[in-house]
Amino acid sequence: MGVEVSVEGLTKSFGVQKIWQDVTLTLPSGEVSALLGPSGTGKSVFLKSLIGLLRPEHGKIFIDGTDILQCSSRELYEIRKLFGVLFQDGALFGSMNLYDNVAFPLREHTKKSESDIRKIVMEKLELTGLIGAEDKLPGEISGGMRKRAGLARALVLDPEIILVDEPDSGLDPVRTTYISQTLIDINAEIDATILIVSHNINLARTVPDNIGMLFRRQLVMFGPREVLLTSDEPVVKQFLNGTMIGPIGMSEEKDEAQMAHEQALVDAGHHAGGVDDVEGIVPQMKATPGTPVRQAVGRRQERVRQIMHTLPHSAQVAIQESLDSTDPGNRQVPAYAGGPDHEGTGYQQQPGQQQGYNQQGYNQQGYDQQGYDQQGYDQQGYDNTGYDDTGYSDQGHGPSQGRGQ
Repeated sequence: MGVEVSVEGLTKSFGVQKIWQDVTLTLPSGEVSALLGPSGTGKSVFLKSLIGLLRPEHGKIFIDGTDILQCSSRELYEIRKLFGVLFQDGALFGSMNLYDNVAFPLREHTKKSESDIRKIVMEKLELTGLIGAEDKLPGEISGGMRKRAGLARALVLDPEIILVDEPDSGLDPVRTTYISQTLIDINAEIDATILIVSHNINLARTVPDNIGMLFRRQLVMFGPREVLLTSDEPVVKQFLNGTMIGPIGMSEEKDEAQMAHEQALVDAGHHAGGVDDVEGIVPQMKATPGTPVRQAVGRRQERVRQIMHTLPHSAQVAIQESLDSTDPGNRQVPAYAGGPDHEGTGYQQQPGQQQGYNQQGYNQQGYDQQGYDQQGYDQQGYDNTGYDDTGYSDQGHGPSQGRGQ
């Protein structure tokens, strides 16, 4: 089973530019989570922080109970073996063909024979639709094929934690669905803990068990999919519907005047973009028939039942309908309106944190939805293209930054 990843009070900056601050969340073991947010909010930076490629200034990152910001380089090296990582562009070695790229982790971290390695590599290449391309170099194939090869390499050690950065980048919608199905099936097979960073609205709505969102240098929300998909939080609704109406603007956020102007245009008949406003909880992608029952679903639904009485009535109704449609029928679910007055556990388990969902619905972690004051924040100094995704490069990072040798 996958391991739990817990983050407490994490803050990361580049120079004077703060990327995000005081991020606290827990990725439940064996569940699929997704981290959403506008471009430039530091989602990829968050992934790289989880594996020690970048070092936050403040906070703690617990991987299976070990704080990787305090452990030794040797301990960090061993912890990284728990991870499989798919970077945005695949991060393949340009001088190796696809077979050798996928085989690299096995040769580096195991003592398996070449015959055993070949069996595993070909299995992963078949899983990602790359049989027949194993002799090609990364420069000889499309970006989408490189992405799939990167996924095959990320899966080759059957990791307990899988980090996936923009799985739809460079892929057409059909292959994005196949990649999503592959991740769901892997979770069903090995109960791995999976975190996906994505802009893909369809993926966000249908794949993860838990959803989080970064905006204005804060974690706006994080919790079970049922809670996020029924949320009235303006930035969450805007993002999931891909519309211009809401606090997100071209430069990440906008002021009240811009919001009022855009609303007036819509009222006058101007199209706001995005999809039709989707209400309620859309069905979640299921594991392929023949694979084991995905245990993550039951664990998530149990948490939802425990906190449902703390949510707005409209959300309770939608969530109850969703639970009824997926419940195996062998349990009694308490009524969602006026349920017993018991202590809701929320989603976060960190002592002293208000990250869960309280009687007012949820904690917004400093996100002020009244006016969306820009507070002098200027995104122009933050260029998301400057981070090195070229593999497990150790350039410029020594042991003092928490990197392994």
